[in-house]
Amino acid sequence: MTLPVAILAGGLATRLRPITEKIPKSLVEVAGKPFIVRQLDYLRRQKVREVVLCVGHLGDMIEAVVGDGSRFGLAVLYSMDGCTPLGTGGALRRASGLLGEAFFVLYGDSYLPVDFSVIEAEFRALNPPALMTVLYNEDRWDKSNVLFVDGKLLEYNKVVPRPDFAFIDYGLTIVTREILESYPANEPFDLAAPYQKLSLEGRLYGYQVFERFYEIGSPEGLKEARDFFQMEDET
Repeated sequence: MTLPVAILAGGLATRLRPITEKIPKSLVEVAGKPFIVRQLDYLRRQKVREVVLCVGHLGDMIEAVVGDGSRFGLAVLYSMDGCTPLGTGGALRRASGLLGEAFFVLYGDSYLPVDFSVIEAEFRALNPPALMTVLYNEDRWDKSNVLFVDGKLLEYNKVVPRPDFAFIDYGLTIVTREILESYPANEPFDLAAPYQKLSLEGRLYGYQVFERFYEIGSPEGLKEARDFFQMEDET
């Protein structure tokens, strides 16, 4: 594994209040451990070595727990939103200088039981501007937002998904710095914008995965994640 990982962990986590009124979502306890600890342990097992945490709301608390990442066997750097929340795209645009020409993007509330090395190998073979993992969903885990047919990603649309969208953005993408450089630095935007643009240009590649994801962005998701990790820890 050679690509670094950007973790987007700067949101306000309003759906988890009151839990997140005093701590960031990344530090929410999941079966006895802060969620970020579970993410970083998992990334180490995936042979990831470099992580950039994109933080905003209460980000100093995350840094106090994670530090430089050495106790996880990782090198961790930080990119701060500053006074204005930058959104997923703006935060990644700010952090891109720490990440190199291509890197994984992972959301700070997601745990994805997939093999990162296989996805990276696919990316290197295709050399696209961006590669998105997709899961057959039919609105089961969340609203489907991807049209994926015969191995091709035809459209990504988070804002106005169509009824024939049966797949969902799984939450792990490999992006190249070039797709962010057309956006002004230090201005907020959502990653959905460049993703949709690339998809309509035929330049957003899809890679289908088959294991469900776990997330702590909602009370229901948090309960499912806690149950999952409780069982994992007992085996």
